[in-house]
Amino acid sequence: MTTAETLRRPVAADALKTVLMHEHVIVLDEESRRNHPELWDESHVVAEPVEKLTGLAELGVSTIVDPTVVGPGRDVTRVARVNAHVDINMFVKDLTEGVADTGVRAGLAKCALEESLTPGVERVIRAVARAHLATGAPTVVHTSAPHKTGLVAQDVFRSEGVDPDARDLDHSGDADELDYVRTLIDQGSYMGMVRFGLGLYLPGEKRIANLVRLLDEGLADRLMLSDDASCHSDWLPPRTREQVAPSWHFAYLHQHVLPALRRAGVGEEQITTMFVDNPRRFLTRGRPS
Repeated sequence: MTTAETLRRPVAADALKTVLMHEHVIVLDEESRRNHPELWDESHVVAEPVEKLTGLAELGVSTIVDPTVVGPGRDVTRVARVNAHVDINMFVKDLTEGVADTGVRAGLAKCALEESLTPGVERVIRAVARAHLATGAPTVVHTSAPHKTGLVAQDVFRSEGVDPDARDLDHSGDADELDYVRTLIDQGSYMGMVRFGLGLYLPGEKRIANLVRLLDEGLADRLMLSDDASCHSDWLPPRTREQVAPSWHFAYLHQHVLPALRRAGVGEEQITTMFVDNPRRFLTRGRPS
């Protein structure tokens, strides 16, 4: 039996069940928080995610992966307080012995490649690749579909000897050119089809149509879906996100996208492959019990 690291404890592969591979519990601007403490309400910041994640669990989601890195307000202790009230397995992001002094050991390593491979970005990607080789933990890459940086990330990982199925190239669903996605899949990576409900990068109808085409081509075993939403974020004024992107929330995928896929003829076996089988294989590869 293999296990995956979660915020609470290692979890057996079969216990992961339905997984959303890219969600954020809390996104914060720590500099603003420290300079304007009068605007800070810790109890609300914890209560809001508890409410939203409880609703997500009621939709049938058992596990989420939280790839929040240093910068957007990662705080494992705070997320642990949320998780104490929610029946969902939650992943965090450091490897080796754990994050800071929390004792929480991360389940995977993440890096980002947006517009181009600068020397600093390349150094981080190679460090993530080598962390994978040392620990067996899978890797997630924030990529830019318009700039086709998934291909660049694959080249760097390949040069470091990282197995193709240890790579999840997130934001691949932003691509309007499916040949780009097909090329990434042909090279063995998983595709993180995220940002459903956020039409800024690609309209939702187009995302769904593209996904159906890929499924019709028999590529379900390389696809993993998520919203890339957050429970609480202070990056925008209160209620602004709800006004400019009303569909960008945790429930959108299950309440709107899945019914649309079923109407388009996508079968339950393909849905299970994307939400259960692929995340389980990816998150537990190289992780003995």
